Amino acid sequence: MGNFLAGKVVAVTGAGRGIGRAVALAAAAEGAKVVVNDYGVGIEGGEPTSEIADGVVKEIQAAGGEAVAVADDISTMAGGQRIVDTALAQFGRIDGVVCVAGILRERMLFNMSEEEWDPVVATHLKGTFTVFRAASAVMRRQGSGTLIGFTSGNHQGSVAQANYSAAKGGIISLVRSAALGLAKYGVTANAVAPVARTRMSANVPMELKEIGEPEDVAALVTYLLSDKAVAVGGEKITGQVYTIAGPKIAVWAQPRELRAGYAEGSWTPEKIADFLPGTVGTDPMPMLAQLEAMAKAAAAKDRPNA
Repeated sequence: MGNFLAGKVVAVTGAGRGIGRAVALAAAAEGAKVVVNDYGVGIEGGEPTSEIADGVVKEIQAAGGEAVAVADDISTMAGGQRIVDTALAQFGRIDGVVCVAGILRERMLFNMSEEEWDPVVATHLKGTFTVFRAASAVMRRQGSGTLIGFTSGNHQGSVAQANYSAAKGGIISLVRSAALGLAKYGVTANAVAPVARTRMSANVPMELKEIGEPEDVAALVTYLLSDKAVAVGGEKITGQVYTIAGPKIAVWAQPRELRAGYAEGSWTPEKIADFLPGTVGTDPMPMLAQLEAMAKAAAAKDRPNA
């Protein structure tokens, strides 16, 4: 076992399978005591079970680590709170939370039902909030801690996953808000947008040229949870969104105005029609360019590269 996270207590949601499991195992292997949370449902839903989380705990213990399972639903305030309370009761503190848990309900926007929208937003976005909220209250008092949310490149938009994309975009804004609000307390917040082979990525309708394994993602998360996560200037890394896809690590730009223009006097629709296209213009949407390639590939019964 390593010591990258020696002495730290880390909670991981969605830790029963895939990336969450890899993160829990990696954190434990680097010396952290781990709260393993998984509600135990499939990506399309189903009855929860604690056996999945228990299995990861047994793996950690068999390797000489310390861990405890929590099978609560993190889309509830009580579920998010119980994860943190369990960390405090079992290990006396909470140093990091990693919110990986997620589900899918794919449907075109014009066909999507409330029953397909609500659980996705609840699991991804609210589930990140409930854990962040409970953990940040403790970390604020400790004067230290790390919050890590999981987003996706699909925060740019998705043809058949408006619910998922909206939730993932919300997680980025939540992370940035947490980074701003908690900086003075010594608490950091970052987001990871992984590209890795999991149950979810198996359904992506294109061949991904850059894709790795859950263990690649776990290595980045372990780093961000550690005291070594500092920028060149020595300040703690916070408010960032990182993609990891096999050998590639990338950082996403912070939101900013691209171009601006100013008019004399009040705006009218006519004045905007003359002014906006040539002066302010647009910012091309990369995802739109992929749609044509996907459509052509579908017609040829092939899968395009992305």
